Amino acid sequence: MKKFKDNFLLSVIIPVYKQEKTIKKDLLRIKKALDEASWDYEIVVVVDGKVDKSYQRAKQISFSRLRVYGYKDNQGKGYAIRFGMKKAKGDYIAFIDAGMEIDPLGISMLLQHLVWYDADIIVGSKRHSVSKVNYSLTRRILSWGYFNLVRFFFGLKITDTQAGIKVFKKEVLEDILPVLLVKKYAFDIEMLAVAYSFGYQRIFEAPIKLDYQFGNITSAATLRTIFLMLQDTMAIFYRLKILCYYDKKRRSQ
Repeated sequence: MKKFKDNFLLSVIIPVYKQEKTIKKDLLRIKKALDEASWDYEIVVVVDGKVDKSYQRAKQISFSRLRVYGYKDNQGKGYAIRFGMKKAKGDYIAFIDAGMEIDPLGISMLLQHLVWYDADIIVGSKRHSVSKVNYSLTRRILSWGYFNLVRFFFGLKITDTQAGIKVFKKEVLEDILPVLLVKKYAFDIEMLAVAYSFGYQRIFEAPIKLDYQFGNITSAATLRTIFLMLQDTMAIFYRLKILCYYDKKRRSQ
């Protein structure tokens, strides 16, 4: 059986945007989940735009394993996660969405899977056979359609790329982060597709517990997000498969 590195450190990145009402409760819940695992860890919070009091309230929580960063203007979730990953000191680096739609106990599950499979990346999957999920039929259909699109264009052998919880080996991130571009939509796909193309093909799934509390899937804002995500996905494909941008950028480093 594969084992963890000796005296390893786990870094958990938390991207935050407009979470002033829940951020303190969310961070304490994540802390509790990590304390129960008895691993050495750090939590890296990145407030993606100081547009409310999320930054101030996160800073009110004081314990040695927590670091809070923030910047003035909203840049996008992908930018925030990469910002946090560059600050991370861990041997294994995870991220999980704030808001707690995803149970933070899943961090332990993903990390265990990474070691069991000797994986490069483990993704939390809504479509894993033992995942416990609560989200609408419409979202299930959209997820299924996007999964097929991603498999066709990028060859990724996983059934869900968009759940907001993943864990990476540090060396994978050190290789891919310098070439990544997507700041907002489809940043997950860019990370996974570029890693896969660079030879980090041991990408597997782990179960999660998820309870979506989002609003109307047909709202104008949601439909716009779906359109922009598809646009970003096609741009990633073009850069990866047609321009070979990522390989060229990697060789020039």
